[in-house]
Parts: sequence; C-alpha cells; structure tokens
Amino acid sequence: LLDGAGFFDEVHVDSWKGVLGPVRVGRVLGGKRYDAALIFPGSFSSAVVAVMSGAKRRVGYERDGRGLLLTDRLEPLRRREVEPFRSAGLRGGSYAPVPAVSYYFELASRLLRRSGLDPTPMGPMELVCTQAEEIEAAEVLERGGIAREDQRRVPMVMVNPGANAETKRWPAERFAAVADELARHHGVRVLINASPGERALSAKVFGHCDLRAHTHGEPVELVKLGMTLGRLKGVVKRCRLVVTNDTGPRHIAAAFGVPVVSLFGPTDPRWTEIGFEDEVVIVAEPNLEPGVVADDVPTRCRIERIGAGDVVAAGAGLLRGGGPSDEAAERRSDDGWAGW
Repeated sequence: LLDGAGFFDEVHVDSWKGVLGPVRVGRVLGGKRYDAALIFPGSFSSAVVAVMSGAKRRVGYERDGRGLLLTDRLEPLRRREVEPFRSAGLRGGSYAPVPAVSYYFELASRLLRRSGLDPTPMGPMELVCTQAEEIEAAEVLERGGIAREDQRRVPMVMVNPGANAETKRWPAERFAAVADELARHHGVRVLINASPGERALSAKVFGHCDLRAHTHGEPVELVKLGMTLGRLKGVVKRCRLVVTNDTGPRHIAAAFGVPVVSLFGPTDPRWTEIGFEDEVVIVAEPNLEPGVVADDVPTRCRIERIGAGDVVAAGAGLLRGGGPSDEAAERRSDDGWAGW
C-alpha cells in the first residue's frame, strides 16, 4: 500500500503472535537503536514491542492497561468530555467518535512538540502508484476485457461490496442495481472489487446485474484477475468514481483524488471522517440525534435502510462534477428502496 510513497526510511514487517511474540519482535527492533516509538495501535502488546525495542520515548494512548509502559501518555476523549455527547448523557464513559486521522495526528503532534518541533497542519491523504503497479493495473484490466485505449477513453466506476463485518455490507443486489443505472445512463464500465475471501460476494453482485444495461462491456470481477493491493491502487486511480462500504478502498480512492460515495451503517461516520471534498457520505439514519452514536443503535442504523436511488443520485452527481440533489438526500424508507 505504501510502496513508492517515500514516507519512511525503512519498513520492518513482522508478526508478534503468541505470548512471547512482542518480546521477540521488540528485541529484533532493538538492534536499530531507535530514539522514539510512536505507537498507533491501542493494544498492550504493541507497547511491549516498543519497550523491548529500547526506544527511550514511547508515545501512545493510555488504553488496555498499558500506561506504565509509555513515557508520553495521551488520554482518549470520552463522550462525557465533549459536545454534543456530553449533553446527551449517553454512555459518558465510552470513547467519543473522534476521526481516526485526527486521533493519530495528535499522537504525532505530541512527539514533535516534545522534540522541540512545531507540527504543520494535517494535509490530505496521499498515496503513490509506482510505475510497476501502473503497468500491472493496466494488464489486469486488459485481462478483464478492457483494452489499453479504452482504459482512458471509457469512464470506469468501481463498486466495492465487501467489508470486514457482515453488518457493514450493503446488499449485493443494490450494488448491482446502482451499477446498472450508472452504466445505462452514464456509459460507464463497471468494475466489481472484492478481497480473495469475498469471491462469492463478487459473483453475487455480478449475478444480479442486468447485462443489457452495460453497453460498454459486462462488469469486470477483479478478484478473478490476480489482484494485489499494489494493482488495486493502479486500478482505483484510473476510475472516475468508487461506490463503497466503509472499508479500505474508500481511503485509497480519496488518497488518489477519485470521487467516492461511501455507505455507512451501523458504524458512525464520525469515527472515520477524512475531509475529502469529493466524497458523498450516505448514512442509514440521517435523522440520528447528534449526541447519539450510530454504533449504539445498530437496528435503527442498519445499512439496509440506505436506498439504492440515493446512491445512484450521489454517484451521478459526482460523475457530472456535482453532489446529489437535496431531494435525493432526503429520501429514505425502512425497506431501503425509496426514490426508485
């Protein structure tokens, strides 16, 4: 994912599974004689790795009972400490839904300040596609039946129906309906993205597509074509639009400036706000009170409540260079098919 970006001088890849795994990995890193460790995970084991590495400064959030292992401890915000959650008075001791990028940026800022440096404002997300990844992405699309000249000429739209939890997956038949509508009315070529473990889900989306709507060629199931994360970057970069659940390809699209429609339910989108101006976030329950976190009312915020018509309108607006209409944004019903 980070190949070509040049953000780091060196990358170590290891696994600290098992009781003594963190100790072993920490000792391996000890030979590097690091001055400081910036610990993004909130786990106890990640702090053990930092201690065993010999890093004199260890910056992280005080979670999972690991406070004594850190030299610079930050307290995660609780709901009782910030509005609008404080006024709502619900689950005050739970963590407030702070955007992950801000959450981690605060750790980095603490390290910089303690080192006598002033952090610059946080910028947009950014990734780089290497020349090899560009070539491999083009070859993947060719294997999918999209000729090199068509990869630039015909607008491509990626739909991403997977997610790490079943409850975060919008129904496959609705992804197919959105694919059909965008192909029928905007002349796009549809790419279906899925992880190796989601082949059946990809096939289900394809099976629900009306192939008569896809005049530039039938949808391409990328999972059948030897995809990797590096190749995925190159494919996403070529797209005009990505329609996705709350999962990794959403962030890859934003990092390459590709417009994205992101579907949220039942996870609260405030956990993962990214400030990307070409993103339309559609939530399952648009009338949720500000002090209520969607995760706490999963039935009310089930992802099936998002209507396919809303997603089509949002995608069409982004393809035209604008956002969804106010009328589309207001449509909602329990059966999820409002606006058709």
